[in-house]
Amino acid sequence: MNNTLEGIRVVELSTFIAVPACARFFADLGAEVIKIEAAGGDAVRWNGTSEGRVDDPYENTTFDLENANKKGIVLNLKTPEGKEALFRMLEKADIFLTNWRPQALAKQGLTYEALHERFPALVYGTLTGYGDKGPDKDLPGYDFTAYWARGGVIDSLRQKDEWPMNLVPGMGDHQAGMCLTAGVMAALFDAKRTGVGKRVSASLFHTSVWVQSIMIQAAQYTELGQKYPISHRTGDNPFNCAYRTKDGRFMQISMPPFDFFYPKFMPLIGREDLVGNERYTIDNITKNKLHAEFIDIVSEAFEKKTVAEWDEILTANDIPHSVAQTWEEFLEDPQAWANDIFYEMDYPNAKRALVRQPVFVGEDLPNYDLAPLLGEHSEEILRELGYSDEELEKMHEAGVYATWDDLKAKHNG
Repeated sequence: MNNTLEGIRVVELSTFIAVPACARFFADLGAEVIKIEAAGGDAVRWNGTSEGRVDDPYENTTFDLENANKKGIVLNLKTPEGKEALFRMLEKADIFLTNWRPQALAKQGLTYEALHERFPALVYGTLTGYGDKGPDKDLPGYDFTAYWARGGVIDSLRQKDEWPMNLVPGMGDHQAGMCLTAGVMAALFDAKRTGVGKRVSASLFHTSVWVQSIMIQAAQYTELGQKYPISHRTGDNPFNCAYRTKDGRFMQISMPPFDFFYPKFMPLIGREDLVGNERYTIDNITKNKLHAEFIDIVSEAFEKKTVAEWDEILTANDIPHSVAQTWEEFLEDPQAWANDIFYEMDYPNAKRALVRQPVFVGEDLPNYDLAPLLGEHSEEILRELGYSDEELEKMHEAGVYATWDDLKAKHNG
């Protein structure tokens, strides 16, 4: 168990992936994180079929990934009593996290300005699709649209003249969520020092641009380099390509200093005859546009051996490379297990490998408690806020909050 952030309280009003992933970082390090949901629940709870996994509230690997170690409450914020309960939580909170769109926050009186006036020490973290300003600030934003498409990833990284790649849900969300985490941690440090909480913002769109910024900045030099998308046969550095092997697998090599690795690498692929050949210096390849010619030479060599054979050869000679693994292979990767990337969770019907967040603080690993069932801790949380049994009964009858017992029949519980 990791208690690095013990005593920190976080209130999370968000759905889907990015902000819940940010909140989980705090929960993993011992902070008390309360996740507020409407009676319908976070939509990620119901994505099992579309993700190729079981659709079972008691075995929800995706929801557990984003929401482990939290407490959960179902609260109707459209009622005055529900709003008052939220404010009681915020009175005791250090951090408020949300991905509600600006217009929804304004309608509910939950803007930074409104909350800062009432809770001046509260750190306010918000994540949007497209940022806080500009004509598209109120658009709905998912990682497939704001990160992958609008940010330019899918059109730049596809092979030229081919269809865009298949997208993986959550990749943009997780990166944006960790960016938000960094900012919130900085603001929390400042708030503990000054007593004043700041607003922290991040967006899927900006995160996408930032992770590609090396090449986006280089695109200003229109007279140099290649305009993306490109073909793998014309990559600027043929030693930064993936090559198909005899058994139809792919091996990714990465040797940015081309000329440094060239005399060591070429004998490994059976082309000792090309060592010292001035035709294939990186400057000459670039000057005379010989990329496709040279890549064909390397491709022909790679297709003569299996991926396992190449892995052994390249490892023995300290060549930077990696087999392009499948997800099924990675689930059994000993390096991943040795580094505690996975946690083996006991579900009612089977053991499943769940992924830990990629940052460890100190030597103690975080717990990996299951995410809360919908409304699982509603009454516990409200009692801790000072509500009496009589008040809870009235609020429950009025639909201000709900418990898992109220909702489980509707959700196959």
